[in-house]
Amino acid sequence: MVSNQPGNQPVSNAVVQPGRSQPYFNPTADWEEAALTARRLRVGGIVAVALCGVVLQARVGGEQAVSAPSTGLAYSRICLDHRSRATYPECPDRLEAILKRMETAGLLAQLPNFSPRPDAAEWLTAVHSEEYVKRASSKCHAGAQYLDCGDVPICPASYKAAVGAVGAVLSAVDAVADGKVKNAFCAVRPPGHHAGRDSARGFCMFNNVAIAARYAQKTHGMARILIVDWDVHHGNGTQEAFYKDPTVLYLSVHRDGIYPGTGSRAERGEGPGLGYTINIPMPAGSGDADYLKALREELLPAAESFRPDLVLISAGFDACQADPLGGMKVTTEGFAQMTRLVKSVADSHCQGRLVSVLEGGYNVKALAECVEAHVRVLMEPEEPSPEGIVQAAPQAATP
Repeated sequence: MVSNQPGNQPVSNAVVQPGRSQPYFNPTADWEEAALTARRLRVGGIVAVALCGVVLQARVGGEQAVSAPSTGLAYSRICLDHRSRATYPECPDRLEAILKRMETAGLLAQLPNFSPRPDAAEWLTAVHSEEYVKRASSKCHAGAQYLDCGDVPICPASYKAAVGAVGAVLSAVDAVADGKVKNAFCAVRPPGHHAGRDSARGFCMFNNVAIAARYAQKTHGMARILIVDWDVHHGNGTQEAFYKDPTVLYLSVHRDGIYPGTGSRAERGEGPGLGYTINIPMPAGSGDADYLKALREELLPAAESFRPDLVLISAGFDACQADPLGGMKVTTEGFAQMTRLVKSVADSHCQGRLVSVLEGGYNVKALAECVEAHVRVLMEPEEPSPEGIVQAAPQAATP
């Protein structure tokens, strides 16, 4: 069990990057004009106006409360440039399917988009060694076919795409930290949670979520970061980054006995980080009720004790029942309910501050459906408390 931590007070020794520019935030909605519209409404009580995801309130006889769009999207087409010479499950089709689905569903027009921070490369060494970053760059630019191992295929554009993915996630952190949005989904690739300090692994070049955690701490003074990883594969790179660190609580729910072979219950952290790593290995065939039970029983009390300043999700959707690699039975509705539960943690402990980052998911149609369900829940109004969520699960737990 994680030891008690003080409340969400600003850290006096937080490192703030000198001269940090404003977030690279490009809202699709003109919410200043919408606010003016709301001010003109003078009907009895409270008037709520929704415009492109912007919720506005006008109160008679007083100043109107105007809130930012609830959810944003971090994405750049540069992420499509990372390709392999052979056919791999981790491919540009994944992002293209997600964006097409969200456009068809009418969600893209409602979500402010964040451009990647142009200084993202400077933040790679917050998690990775300088030698590894240089090797990744030189291998890509030299036209190598793989980086470090056969499961990380690369091309000349891969380094720039991977840095762009990091930059998009950092811009999402900026927007959430600065109150431009409450939460954000990052449709980026290559994924990151297997990437270690000194090596690429499992389709991953740079650890997007781990870098985002360090960035949030050093730039925005967020002392305690909660990372929830529900990718079907254990995030060994993320665990490695914070294994001795009590300022980052890493919780992973993943399939037992598959790649990368880490993530046992016995792996709980080391030294001052002991108890700040929580691994929940699940048997093959686990479904909605199994995942929701695990999150309710282990995430909720851990978060209550830890009291995070920011929640990050390593949002892999390869535990979906249609995924060719996962061997699990989580449904689209199951992912929606998992999202609702984790979102309620952010609502309860850190004013809703949450950034979700795409990891795995290799049936492109099912991936797009799951992401749509995930984003729709992120856009929902704040839940008052996580305690009562998901009392009835869509299927029985696996014995």
